[in-house]
Amino acid sequence: MRESALYETFARQPLAFERGEGSWIETIDGERYLDFAAGIAVNSLGHAHPHLVAALTEQAGKLWHVSNLYDIPGQRCLGERLVAHTFADKVFFTNSGAEALECAIKTARRYHYVNGAPQRYRLITFEGAFHGRTLATIAAGGQAKYLEGFGPKVEGFDQVPFGDIDAVLKAIGPETAGILVEPVQGEGGVRPLPNTSLRRLREICDRHGLLLVLDEVQSGVGRTGKLFAHEWAEITPDLMAVAKGIGGGFPMGACLATDEAAKGMTPGTHGTTFGGNPLAMAVGNAVLDVVLEEGFLDAVVQKGLLMKQSLAAVADEFPDIVEGIRGEGLLLGLKCKVPNAKVQQALREHKLLVVPAGDNVLRLLPPLTVTEDDIREAARRIHDAVASVRAAETTDA
Repeated sequence: MRESALYETFARQPLAFERGEGSWIETIDGERYLDFAAGIAVNSLGHAHPHLVAALTEQAGKLWHVSNLYDIPGQRCLGERLVAHTFADKVFFTNSGAEALECAIKTARRYHYVNGAPQRYRLITFEGAFHGRTLATIAAGGQAKYLEGFGPKVEGFDQVPFGDIDAVLKAIGPETAGILVEPVQGEGGVRPLPNTSLRRLREICDRHGLLLVLDEVQSGVGRTGKLFAHEWAEITPDLMAVAKGIGGGFPMGACLATDEAAKGMTPGTHGTTFGGNPLAMAVGNAVLDVVLEEGFLDAVVQKGLLMKQSLAAVADEFPDIVEGIRGEGLLLGLKCKVPNAKVQQALREHKLLVVPAGDNVLRLLPPLTVTEDDIREAARRIHDAVASVRAAETTDA
C-alpha cells in the first residue's frame, strides 16, 4: 500500500464511513456505530436529515455559487432570521469557525480604529481556549502545541487564567480592544464559564469601553439547550462567532455583530469568495427551520439531563476510571482518571464514537435530534466500555 497523498496532520482512527441516518453511522464494511461525536458538534441534526437533504438537493439543481458581487436572497433571509433571534443587527457569513473568529477580531479592531483609537487592538483571551487554526486564531488560543514552528506569534492577544476575573482587570490597558471568550471551552475540556463570570465580563466591557466577543462555534445553535449558550447568563455580546452546527454538516459559519460594533466594516474592509453562497444558505435556513421549531430546544435540555444522569451513574460505579461529568445540554464531558485515549479506544470497540479534549476529557456531542433510546443505548455501551477499562487496569496491576 503506497503512502498517502494527504498531509499527515491528522492522527486518523482506522475507520472509513459510507452512510448514516440520525445518530447512527455505517462504515464501508457495514459496521454500525452510534455517533456521539457528530463531526465534532457539526452534524447538529444528525446524518441524512430529510429536511436538510431536500433543501440541499433542491438548491443544487438551481444555483451553487455566484459570489458576493451580487445579492444572494438566501443570505438575506438567513441573516434576517439570525438577527431576529439574537442580539445582533448585522451578520457576515463565512465558511468556517476560524474565519468567523477572524472576522470578529478584525471587526473589534476596526471599531476602535473608526472611533479614533487605533492603538486599541488587543484582545484578552483565556488559557485553554481554542479559536481556530489560522495564524491569528492560534495566537488567540495561545496553546504552545498549536503555535510551535509557525514563526512569531501574531501580536494582539493577552492571555489570563481561565475564569480569573481579577486577572482580566489587571490585563486591561490603553491598547485593550475587548475580551474574547468561549462560554464553554470545548477543546479545552468542556469547561463552562460560570454565568456570574460572563455577567462580570459584560460589566467590565461596559465600564471600560471594550467589546465582548463570544466564540460560540461549538456551544451555539442549540447545543446547550438555548439557541446560544450565553443566553443562560442573560447577557448579550457585541460580537459573536458561530459555525459547526449552523450548517448541520455543510461548511459554513457567521460573525454576528451589533450595529455599533460593526460600524467600521464598510465596503472593501473584509470579504469572502465562498462565504454565504446559495448552497450554504439553503442548508443554514433549513437547520434553523428545525432548531427554531416550538419545543425543540426544550427537548435538548431534557435529553441533556437524561444523558448527564446516565453518565453520572457510570461515574458513581467506576470512580477509579471516571472522575466526573461536565457541561450542559448535549455538550458533555467525561473527565477521566486514566488516559482518555484508553477510554476512547474502549468506546470505539463498543461501537460508540466520542471526541477527545484537553484536561483528559472525552466529549460527548450527539446530534441534537438524538433519541432517548439512543441515549440509553450509549449509556449501556459507555458502562460496558468503562468496565472493560477497569478490568484491563486491574489485570495490568
